[in-house]
Amino acid sequence: PGPRMESLPEAVLIRILASIPAVDLVLACRLVCCQWKNLVDGAALWILKCQQEGLTGAESEDNAENWQNFYFLSKKRKNLIKNPCGEEDLQHWGEVENGGDGWKIEELPGDFGKEFPSEEVHKYFVTSYEWCRKAQVIDLRAEGYWEELMDTTQPKVVVKDWYAGRRDAGCLYELCVKLLSENEDVLAEYKSETITIPEDNDASWTEISHTFSNYGPGVRFVHFEHGGQDTLFWKGWYGVRVTNSSVTVEP
Repeated sequence: PGPRMESLPEAVLIRILASIPAVDLVLACRLVCCQWKNLVDGAALWILKCQQEGLTGAESEDNAENWQNFYFLSKKRKNLIKNPCGEEDLQHWGEVENGGDGWKIEELPGDFGKEFPSEEVHKYFVTSYEWCRKAQVIDLRAEGYWEELMDTTQPKVVVKDWYAGRRDAGCLYELCVKLLSENEDVLAEYKSETITIPEDNDASWTEISHTFSNYGPGVRFVHFEHGGQDTLFWKGWYGVRVTNSSVTVEP
């Protein structure tokens, strides 16, 4: 018979454990014995898994205090906004306000518009001659971000949105994002100023972003809301255009 597992050098055992799926490491392997528990709870194993899967770099090594959480957050990183570019019409968006002729989805670049910086984006939402606002509420637990993680690690919540006018009309744009508790109390909030795009603008797409950090325990939901209108009050859809909205939870 070969050598028993517990007689292996720790560095060798870490390499063996690193080949096991992360969920199994946490739910099964750490229960085998004290040695395995210490290895699964330590940094070396997760640093190796991050390196093996290309999740590490100088920035992450400087900032990741808990490598296990860093690993899971990096693997889970995705846009939590559903239908961010209008490919599914207005599905998943709640219409908070639907003024004028309401929201409409158009193909890029649109009349008097510009192509989006990314070729992966093909459509946008456009507002009308009175305020149009729409929103999504993200349930963080349903997306796999457990309570202890949100309360203790408090990973960054990164919010991004893109907006543009059309060259022949001025418009207004606003973004408001709230971090909510179980009872939907507001624990942190970002609200942009009302951004005015003048008439005769160049129709360029502009990114707006905000990062929530150190927001305290209790965050369970993210409420994302944006909207705008035109400033000429023309019938139809001459207001601000929005697309490629995103909310990500990051290490």
